[in-house]
Amino acid sequence: MDSSTAFIAASLMMLANGTVLGFMHGDLPVTLRPAARNWQSGTLLVACGCSLFAVQPLLPLTLTVTLSNALILLGLTAYYRALCAFYERAPRALLWLPAALGTLGVFWFSAFQPDTESRIVIISAAWLALMGKSALILWQGAGRDDALSRRMLLGIFVGVFLFTTLRLVHYVTLRIGPDFSIADNASWMNLATPMLAATLPVIGTTAFLLMCSDRIRRQWERAASTDYLTGLPNRRTLSEAGAQRFKTARARREEFAIAVIDIDRFKAVNDQHGHEVGDIALRHVGRRLKAALRDGDLVARTGGEEFVVLLEGAGSVEAEAAAERLRAAVRLDPFAVGALSVPVTVSVGVAVCRTQDADFNALLRRADEALYAAKASGRNQVKLAA
Repeated sequence: MDSSTAFIAASLMMLANGTVLGFMHGDLPVTLRPAARNWQSGTLLVACGCSLFAVQPLLPLTLTVTLSNALILLGLTAYYRALCAFYERAPRALLWLPAALGTLGVFWFSAFQPDTESRIVIISAAWLALMGKSALILWQGAGRDDALSRRMLLGIFVGVFLFTTLRLVHYVTLRIGPDFSIADNASWMNLATPMLAATLPVIGTTAFLLMCSDRIRRQWERAASTDYLTGLPNRRTLSEAGAQRFKTARARREEFAIAVIDIDRFKAVNDQHGHEVGDIALRHVGRRLKAALRDGDLVARTGGEEFVVLLEGAGSVEAEAAAERLRAAVRLDPFAVGALSVPVTVSVGVAVCRTQDADFNALLRRADEALYAAKASGRNQVKLAA
């Protein structure tokens, strides 16, 4: 296979990948569509640039070299924009500078001062700058995204970066003449270049789609385990975590307690101020409870105005003290809606794990009974189950 055929084959593979991504675009969540649109644009631009390399012998050199390299640089810039959109980061200033300088340099050393080696140095530097910025975005994404697909795409960018460096060194040490063209078969590197160009649009697109799939899966998992209003764990997550911690405490003979918390007179807040203010109250109480937790404890919203806290390693004294801190954290911090200050209090029922508790649900029922006792005794207080 000669270089021109390799460029045509690579271009067709890229166009196919870009088309597939276009068909999938409408099925992606709205938050991922800007990233997918930029990635598709990058793939199509690189494909068009590579196809021009294939017909380089048939057209004026200045036109094909300048336009093909400009399209590839714009494609690499679009990849960088796609990753910025994926990680919800604003692109850096001077985003288009590598593409602009690279295109101008190639044009100058084609039209006015023909020098193939200078063109290769300039275009390689621009490629390295763009791929380096993209790799950095992926590297920095490790804190919020440890998916294999991210590491795969990072590896692709790093691999292409290293190959581009090798390619630059090869051509510079080869001391190529002014008539040299990467579209002929004068060097093994000429045959490898189309494969290099196809790596990001073809294999990289697959990795990018896997990243999107991983993001969607995590969003669904988060939605299934999180309360939509407060962002706290929901009843399902509480049941799983509570059952596991109950078993662990029993097996290790450690202390374990739970606190069931209910907002006092929440219906009156809704009736007097409206459901929107009621939702604000729920979020406010959730934040206050979370801020007052001990290390290792977990708070969940189980529905309505009820919250449950898992208190690890807490006996009667520690559990009651922790519950008092939670109650005080809410009482001492009324929430504001505009100029309106709305005081909120909570009642708390606490149950410490006992021998008679068959499972987590039995412990939860005793905490519920203690909560009813706190409500019956006047609210805004803590009651410990017998």
